[in-house]
Amino acid sequence: MSLRATWKGYLKLGEVVCAVALYTAVSTSERVRLHMVNRRTGHALNRRFIDPETRKEVERADQVKGYEIASGEYVMLDPEEIAAVVPAGDKTLSVEGFIPCGEVDDLYFDRPYYLRPADEVSRTGFAVIREGLRRKQVAALARGVLFRRPRSLLIRAYDQGIVATTLNYDYEVRSVAEAFEDIPEVTIEGEMLDLARHIIDTRMGTFQPETFVDRYDDALAELVRAKIEGRKIAAPKEPARGKVVDLMDALRRSAGLSGKEGTRGEAAKRVGKSSTGKSSAGKSSTRKTSTRKTAARKAPARRAG
Repeated sequence: MSLRATWKGYLKLGEVVCAVALYTAVSTSERVRLHMVNRRTGHALNRRFIDPETRKEVERADQVKGYEIASGEYVMLDPEEIAAVVPAGDKTLSVEGFIPCGEVDDLYFDRPYYLRPADEVSRTGFAVIREGLRRKQVAALARGVLFRRPRSLLIRAYDQGIVATTLNYDYEVRSVAEAFEDIPEVTIEGEMLDLARHIIDTRMGTFQPETFVDRYDDALAELVRAKIEGRKIAAPKEPARGKVVDLMDALRRSAGLSGKEGTRGEAAKRVGKSSTGKSSAGKSSTRKTSTRKTAARKAPARRAG
């Protein structure tokens, strides 16, 4: 495996223990990275910590973490004090129980990692745990200390390995009821609901992440190439925004209906046809991620003369 492990330890299920390695499953390393640069010299800038009162730079030895107890008043915590109270990790992910796959609300999902055996000796034990999860169609809840912080993880069989997803704590997930409490109840029925169903049916497809386009990152890459090549780049035109006067009319137009066609009976007929047809969304062309690795990302920035 070419990726570098971010953590190594053990996966423990009862008396079954196997050495495992954890790999980051999501990375932003392929994004265009911009740096703060001195416009006059072209030199990259360094970040420094400045005391707002004395206006002097604070040396590394004098930098400590603190908790604000009042405006401008802090309790200072030395690294040794923090280390003394944080639970020590034993490099073990201990399985504490099992739940049906899909039971955890994805609001609690934090960050996914790939988990695989760290050596040949651990392959059999790892396979026993993985296949046990797969055959029973369950996920395991495990606890451990990752990167100096106690974490709960959801362990799931995935292909030939395991995906371990760190979970948000309950206090970190904001209340759904509070977010939606002021939304009034609206009853949708009749032709309006038929049209909405028709639109969904005709655009139903499959999840194809390779077709997603990061327009912001692509735009930055193109801008960098243009600057290096000394050419101007035209700003993209804003899409025309039509005014929606009538919701029913907008639904009819979205469903490909208009005028006399926009009857409930016609919509129902379209719904019946669309449910048996093939989705056009599934025919999107595959966009390889390798095309995003452009020369502009590796090209050195030109310095101002």
